[in-house]
Amino acid sequence: MMKILSAAQIKELDAYTIQYEPVPSIDLMERACQAFITWFVERYDAIHRVGIVCGTGNNGGDGLGIARMLHEWNYPVKVWIVRGGVKETSDFQTNLQRLDPKIQVVEITSEVKAELFDDRTMLIDAIFGSGLSRPVEGIYEQFIDCLNSSKAIKIAVDIPSGMFADKHSEEEIFRAHHTVSFQLPKLAFMMPENNCYTGEWHLVDIGLSKKGLHEIQSSFYLTTLKAIKKIWKPRNKFDHKGKFGHALLIAGSKGKMGACILSAKAALRAGVGLLTVHVPQSGHPIVQAAAPEAMALIDSSDDHFSEQKLVDHFTAIGIGPGLGQHADTKNALAQLFTKFSKPMVIDADALNLLSAHPELQALIPAGSILTPHPKEFERLVGGWSDDFERLVKLQQFSKKINGVVVLKGAYTTIACPSGDVYFNPTGNPGMATGGSGDVLTGILTGLLAQGYSTEETALMGTYLHGLAGDLSAREMGMTSLIAGDLIDFLPMAFKKLS
Repeated sequence: MMKILSAAQIKELDAYTIQYEPVPSIDLMERACQAFITWFVERYDAIHRVGIVCGTGNNGGDGLGIARMLHEWNYPVKVWIVRGGVKETSDFQTNLQRLDPKIQVVEITSEVKAELFDDRTMLIDAIFGSGLSRPVEGIYEQFIDCLNSSKAIKIAVDIPSGMFADKHSEEEIFRAHHTVSFQLPKLAFMMPENNCYTGEWHLVDIGLSKKGLHEIQSSFYLTTLKAIKKIWKPRNKFDHKGKFGHALLIAGSKGKMGACILSAKAALRAGVGLLTVHVPQSGHPIVQAAAPEAMALIDSSDDHFSEQKLVDHFTAIGIGPGLGQHADTKNALAQLFTKFSKPMVIDADALNLLSAHPELQALIPAGSILTPHPKEFERLVGGWSDDFERLVKLQQFSKKINGVVVLKGAYTTIACPSGDVYFNPTGNPGMATGGSGDVLTGILTGLLAQGYSTEETALMGTYLHGLAGDLSAREMGMTSLIAGDLIDFLPMAFKKLS
């Protein structure tokens, strides 16, 4: 897993690298500038007229180093230095002295006008870095507003100026098309509220100390393919279906059997040994025809889940897709919680019943996985003022139910009772289509039944779900992607683990 550090921890890691590599701070800055340049020149050629806007701290020092290097690559470069009262750092001063005299430098100390950047086709923001401690104001606020009004391509160095790395940001913030972040992502990048500022963000390696990073504790992580490969258990020659669990999927109601079928097929593709699907009587012929690999338990009700049957012999249960919210279903869900003590996967209408009947939440088996989308989560815990408050509520709710909560969306957020939070990097907007969540429920149920722990199931299942979506989008584009495509590409996603 890749750690996500706070602004204070980033500063600590920089200092550790400088002391114990050891490396002079100006040379570490030079590495950061070179890493940015390597990223930049691979994407943009020297026809661009580049404007680099610098503060007087170390982020501004990065900007000056980038200006010097771009000039050496024959890019037309112009530099603006914003002087609003922030003290010059020694590394800023060094890089200012290193600038080629041929590079035009404009000092900004008073009010600016929007047309200041009209002759630039690209603007690079290096005003403030991740150490920003208060909202921008005065000349800085005016300057960032002018930058945002420009039609040029905008790139932020490390983090958009005006954005806090690890808390909610307000006032004026630089709106980047791309953010090139040094070594590690910022927690702010994972928040939906900041997408309009970061644009597409990228990581570049600047050689910060691995030992120092290992010693710093964090509760926030970005999931990596390497970590998922360590979780995955390859099959052995003499394995048989009995080794891979028997899952029960309780899903579907009259008119909503499609959700059940998607979940069932996904569970099967996730490698479960045996799958039984509990369906109402009207759904029996549908599930037998659409998912012949699955067995069926038939409810006494014609159109909804109304009764809890013997469940002890199942290794995992998934419940919710297409379930409906009938009064009988609520009672059957309560009975299921009391009879089945192993972790479950709880989604869709099962979550809505938990919201409508909060007393049921105390009955959720320990270690269960809940998979709400943002609206379902809001119904469970109430509203929030910003995405950082939502993150706190997610951690609190995970501890309350002693289970894992998978909040679906871009950078799907996986909160564990320990307080640890993982952000999933796979997936794309094409997956914003009906049935995508039902597929995730099936994948998670299939993995949980195979003996993966709750946390392992959530991490691997979410990663594979998004990866199947990425592979599907690569093949056919995002616009036409449907939930069934995720199931079709799930085998290819599993192959990436081997």
